[in-house]
Formats: sequence, structure tokens, C-alpha cells
Amino acid sequence: MTADRISETAGRGNRYRTVWISDVHLGTTGCQAQHLVDFLKATDCERLFLVGDIIDGWKLSAGWYWPQEHTNVIRKVLTKAKRGTRVTYVTGNHDEFLRKFVDYRLTMGNIQVVNEAIHETADGRKLLVTHGDAFDVITRYHRWVAFAGDALYQNTQRFNYWLNRARAQVGLPYWSLSAYAKQRVKTAVSIVSRFEDAVARDCKRRKLDGVVCGHIHHAEIRKMHGVTYHNCGDWVESCTALGEDFNGRIGIIHWVKLGHQDQGLNVTPLHRTAASG
Repeated sequence: MTADRISETAGRGNRYRTVWISDVHLGTTGCQAQHLVDFLKATDCERLFLVGDIIDGWKLSAGWYWPQEHTNVIRKVLTKAKRGTRVTYVTGNHDEFLRKFVDYRLTMGNIQVVNEAIHETADGRKLLVTHGDAFDVITRYHRWVAFAGDALYQNTQRFNYWLNRARAQVGLPYWSLSAYAKQRVKTAVSIVSRFEDAVARDCKRRKLDGVVCGHIHHAEIRKMHGVTYHNCGDWVESCTALGEDFNGRIGIIHWVKLGHQDQGLNVTPLHRTAASG
């Protein structure tokens, strides 16, 4: 297996053909908005996909929270669109209030709002771009469980905030309780596995080469059922995105390693294998 890395370093012309970000959750205390602003400042791309849950309508409907950093994210996206970047906003379950506008083919300059999209990579592969909540049986069929789970997640994030303030005062790095729980609790692992399997199978049924999604807050690229599964991760726990270079290779961008307080661009290898193009 051979691998290549994107050679640019943070702040020095990080240019991609395509960038995907998801699960920003603007309007919540857990959103790492300032890190995302820094990423958008340092990154150029021809096309930007916002893969759902960018604005957290669930949380905002329960109580307003919108600091300046969250407005700055919106401004950065609008600035990119104004300067020529094609921005596609793919709706998610937390910003499902936008879905009512999709039938009207809502566009604002270089910004388009859709429920899903098909992206063709530089090497000719066709990828489904969808948030992924349609493949989550809990979100789709048991909304009260999804709302209850979201409330628990928000409470965990609030606890995380105070826990990590205390850890920082004694020189300890950031640590995510919610991420730890998802990785360790067998039920959560099983739900994630079923979600990934359902997304990949649907992609294969539609005779596409791969899928880019979000929803589960876990960045990953791997081969499943003969297609390539890509997940953007999130901007709450991990600060990750996906980037496509001008040869069509796709890799995970780790903008900030929160667990070690490392800042700057840290891109995983863009493998020349079928797993990532």
C-alpha cells in the first residue's frame, strides 16, 4: 500500500478540490466554533459541502444560545461563497427545519440547500453525500428516544466543559467523556456499526462508488460492501473534516487534536487504495 500526504501546512495555502464538514451544532455550548473559523480561514476549496447538523435547531428551539464565534462561522462560509466556492448545505436532523425549503430549490448565490447530493471526484467516482439520519432507526422511528438521547448528550457536554476547565487548571489535556462512552459502551458501538452497514448497503444498491456522511460524530474512511464509506466526524468532540485533493484522493483532516491540545493541520494519509480512492 502506498500513501501520500497533503504537503501544505497550517496557514500556508491549504487548498483542496472539495472539503466536507458536518455536525458543527452551532447554537450549542459544545460547538468548537473558533477552531472551525480558524480552519475555514486557513483552507481554500473549490467546493464545500456542509453535511448536516450545522445549525442545531433542536437546541435553539429550547433556548437561545448564539455567541459571536457562531456568527463568525456563518460569515466565513458566506465569504467563501462570495469568492467563488460552491457551497452545498445538506440538511440533517438537527437542522431539519431547512428541509421544507428544499422543494423550492433554495439557492442563495453560490449556496444551495439540498437533502442529499451526488459528488463526482476528480478521478470520476460518484459519491452520495447525505447527513445519514435517514439510516438511523432511532432518529427515524423513535423520535422521543432521539430527543431524550440528545438531552443526555447536551448534559454530558456541559459536564465535559466544567470537567475540562478543572483538568486544564492542573495541566491535564482535554478529554471527551461522550466520545469515550461511545467507544466503550457495547450498545453504542453496535448502533454505530448498524448505521455504517445500512449506509454502505444503500450506496451499493444505488450503484454508487461511495458515500460521505456525518451524524455519528466519528470520522472514518473504510471499504464496506464494495463501496467506500467516508464519515466527516464533527466539530464538537474531534474537529475533523474530509478533504479531496486534485487527483480525487480523500483523507481525514484532523484540525485540532483536542485530546492533546495540538493545533494545526494534521492530515491522515490519502491512500491510493480503493478504500479512499
